[in-house]
Amino acid sequence: MKSINCKGRLVSLDTPRVMGILNVTPDSFFDGGKYKDEVSILSQVEKMLNDGATFIDIGAYSSRPNAPHVTESEEKQRLLPIVSLILKQFPETIISIDTFRAAVAKEAIEVGASLINDISAGNLDPDMMKTVGELGVPYVMMHMQGTPQTMQENPNYEAIVKELLYYFSSKIAEAKSHKINDIIIDPGFGFGKTIAHNYKILKQLALFQLLDFPVLAGVSRKSMIYKVLEISPQDALNATSVLHTIALQNGASILRVHDVKEAMECVKLAEMITD
Repeated sequence: MKSINCKGRLVSLDTPRVMGILNVTPDSFFDGGKYKDEVSILSQVEKMLNDGATFIDIGAYSSRPNAPHVTESEEKQRLLPIVSLILKQFPETIISIDTFRAAVAKEAIEVGASLINDISAGNLDPDMMKTVGELGVPYVMMHMQGTPQTMQENPNYEAIVKELLYYFSSKIAEAKSHKINDIIIDPGFGFGKTIAHNYKILKQLALFQLLDFPVLAGVSRKSMIYKVLEISPQDALNATSVLHTIALQNGASILRVHDVKEAMECVKLAEMITD
């Protein structure tokens, strides 16, 4: 049985879960600037919860390629009031914090968030794993080559899946040394990878089961979809559902998505095949 402990609440991952994305940045690639006032934020969170999201993942630092740098204080100012706002309105919400900064993670957990989603797996802040271990919360560790500003300049691998498995083996050992018990693996689709790299990872996603930790797939409306089909991110929902289904068939435990209702439909139908 796979489960994670979210502040005393055991969340089983035996059935795949959906993590709804709430970007509170002005410049995210799909929904930048869309959720900037209390009414729109609470409305979107309510919709995602009603549609079946187990987790709400809040990000205040855009990690799209070539995204501008955001100071730590600005990230906190964007993020912390929204965590409090959501929990005041929907107290049972399991909030994930999309940050690579230990200080932001610590304060967000203190105001009520439940887990940390780190695009750098501790590489951008040496205090991150130590902090997460002290907080005793689940930790999503993602693979990224470089930084958000540089990751797409020249992604290069000899054998990408093999290299990612080796990377995560090392990161899992590091996390365990900091007493992080609940670890979730995110291969980092689109983060320092070409389109071909992304599809190779998706094709071989089942191999990540060898690490013996739940796998999160984040492909929603990404360029690996819309560039191949020559469409916009806004038109990429149907194709996103196709890749979600493939990810589920290859063992993904969590889908990180913009569109919760459609992702839940993928989960339910994929379960009909695997049950």
